[in-house]
Amino acid sequence: GLRLGLRARRREEGLTTERLSIRGPAGTLAGKLERPEGPVLGAALFLHAFTGDKDMLAVARLSRGLAARGVAALRFDATGLGESPGDFAATGFSSWVADALSAAEAMRPLVGAPAAVAGLSLGGAAALAVAARLKDAKGACAVNAPASPAHLLSVLPGLDAVRRHGTAPVEVAGRR
Repeated sequence: GLRLGLRARRREEGLTTERLSIRGPAGTLAGKLERPEGPVLGAALFLHAFTGDKDMLAVARLSRGLAARGVAALRFDATGLGESPGDFAATGFSSWVADALSAAEAMRPLVGAPAAVAGLSLGGAAALAVAARLKDAKGACAVNAPASPAHLLSVLPGLDAVRRHGTAPVEVAGRR
């Protein structure tokens, strides 16, 4: 399910940005849909980086660039990040993929199913997983992404405490 946000509709040269509220598996997800002013030639879903949000400069620029070239692009905040409520600490890779699948389904009545799924950093790894589950997806793009989510285990701070105790608070980019 999807509610078109009444708060704001922003116009830029060649595109329109609409705020969306998307029904996700754990609650509402905040999104922005960039639409071309002319005909919609296709649709793409864009996922932000692990501790980022839909308004990260790279995500916004890439989404707007797609829309300026005729491809409607949806970017959204995963559960517990940006404007999407929820407990970020209770999320994981699989919940992020589930959020993205809900966002992809919400696109269908507005601009069609996404033919492409792209993501930045860990969002790129999630984009590959999402595209593999969408029957309409024809491609995926991972920008500066790890080869697999497991790769991150070697770089997370506090991993030794997790190994010793089974669980431990971990802080990444200021998020617990």
